[in-house]
Amino acid sequence: MTPDPARVLVIAAHPDDELLGCGGTVARHTAAGARVTSVIVCEGESLRYGPAGVGQRSHVERAADVLGVQDVRMLAFPDQRLDTYTLTDVIGCLEQIVKDVQPQVVYGQFGGDVNRDHQLVFQALLVATRPTESFIETVYAFDTASSTEWAYPRTFVPDTWIDIGDTLDTKIRAMACYESELREYPHPRSLEALKYRARAWGAQVCLEAAEVFMTVRRVSRSGQTAD
Repeated sequence: MTPDPARVLVIAAHPDDELLGCGGTVARHTAAGARVTSVIVCEGESLRYGPAGVGQRSHVERAADVLGVQDVRMLAFPDQRLDTYTLTDVIGCLEQIVKDVQPQVVYGQFGGDVNRDHQLVFQALLVATRPTESFIETVYAFDTASSTEWAYPRTFVPDTWIDIGDTLDTKIRAMACYESELREYPHPRSLEALKYRARAWGAQVCLEAAEVFMTVRRVSRSGQTAD
């Protein structure tokens, strides 16, 4: 991972994906002074909760505040209906944000998740973060509880573990803001299960708790330094 990057971009399909996948890591970045931009592609409520929704925007904003994220962008594509749009519709939105933010590190959904929206967001992310953007040093795909492990074949094989021993509690407090998405233990999106998950990943590399990632692309350019 780029040491203390100044600009970090998180691209998630639905409200709470950004937290499930890299909430503890984001809290580390903001504590180190990085500017983190969080992009939520879909509104995440109309399909399950009807037109009135459940106030997901307020949940997103509260969770971001806990993590120290000041820049949240909700694209409001319809939940579970990304496949009714052309992929270029999503790519165009993400490309503009990438050019605006100029992130050094990007985190996004894993393309092998069971959720179709996740798959499409990953495909769009690959185009929006292609190597023609020289400011991007690393692109990671994250593990999303109740989606990554429920896919088949199970192809998520992490190569990067990030220590979140000091920020796990922050991640859990932020996840508690997503009242509509929480489930009772032993569901993977219960607060207790999320703690176990982080500790299990951490124990693989002798850490108290960790979040894990697959490296999509890492580029080390001559003379390139973090801001």
